[in-house]
Amino acid sequence: MQKIKEKYHKITDDHSEFDLVYWQAQGSKAIFKAAEGMIKDYFLIRGINVNESRLQRTVEAFRKA
Repeated sequence: MQKIKEKYHKITDDHSEFDLVYWQAQGSKAIFKAAEGMIKDYFLIRGINVNESRLQRTVEAFRKA
């Protein structure tokens, strides 16, 4: 069973410490998975093909700059 943490406060209050501690505890894989989910949600809302994410494109050419 997954443990859920919540914190309620006014939007105008600056309580970003909770968010920082939470996401730092999650690790980079969870952060990237959450970011990917937000990107997919954005694409769905905008009517953009979710499978055409720039983060998942195949590399066509690679060269030294």
